[in-house]
Amino acid sequence: MKPATGEALRPPAKAPRRAGRNRTLVLSDEACAELEKTLLYPVSKLSVAEAENRLICGDVMRVAPLLPEKFADLLILDPPYNLDKSFNGRKFARLGDDAYLKYLESWLALLIPALKPDASVYLCGDWRGTAACFTALSRRFKVRNRIVWQREKGRGAGRNWKNCTEDIWFATMSDDHYFDLAKVKQLRRVLAPYRENGRPKDWDETAEGNFRLTCPSNFWDDLTVPFWSMPENTDHPTQKPEKLVAKLILASSPPGGLVLDPFMGSGTTPAVARKLGRRFCGIEIDRKYCCYAAERLRRAAADTSIQGYRDGVFLERNCRLKG
Repeated sequence: MKPATGEALRPPAKAPRRAGRNRTLVLSDEACAELEKTLLYPVSKLSVAEAENRLICGDVMRVAPLLPEKFADLLILDPPYNLDKSFNGRKFARLGDDAYLKYLESWLALLIPALKPDASVYLCGDWRGTAACFTALSRRFKVRNRIVWQREKGRGAGRNWKNCTEDIWFATMSDDHYFDLAKVKQLRRVLAPYRENGRPKDWDETAEGNFRLTCPSNFWDDLTVPFWSMPENTDHPTQKPEKLVAKLILASSPPGGLVLDPFMGSGTTPAVARKLGRRFCGIEIDRKYCCYAAERLRRAAADTSIQGYRDGVFLERNCRLKG
């Protein structure tokens, strides 16, 4: 379903010099050429069988109307934030507040027909665009919460507070939505353990320390932004952690459900969906990033591990258990 003509992969920039232990995903021109053959370039309406478990290369404005109707259980949205940013040469320029809201609404309206009546939506953003994110969602969905996650790193400011958090707005199509609390509990270290009759109360005593399995909140401080020593890392400038996306998928999509990501970047959502036994449909305008996604999918078939997630629970940041 690839058109006769189309934009070729951009000539690669000069490869950066990397340390010997750097595990960032790197693809040769030959590898990209092979991976590009697995991408989908739709020109007409897709069936569910044609769209599921596929990586689609194209602009969301053009691709969204071609998606099957009511086929997605979960929509994960990580569009460009309202700031100046370059994505492999494609530049997004910061807009005024009203203009950014119109930008969000322009493609959000096109995606609604692809969602099931009980689907959930997560929209990522930063503090500059969070009001627009809320407004765009509240006009079409039932907004249920705002998750704030700590990026851990960020540039200091001489005359302002250091910006080290981002938002994820949670919304649903209706009150009848899927949410599996048990699948997203977190194992937290107990620093002041309470005992009753000499025995631990609501916590476990282990060789690695004292831990309690807790319900998830809307503040996430257990995430690590991908960096050079992590095998999930790519050269995408705004890549989300696999652990973050795993929480969204486990909480808001049933086993075997379909996750739609129309701004998939280097493929975190499809890779995590495959690791967790979900179907997926990823859309990305940049072909190099699509090739990253295709390679990550290939690797996910052999290695289903997610850093910071083990034995069905999420661990605290920098927490390593034996076994």
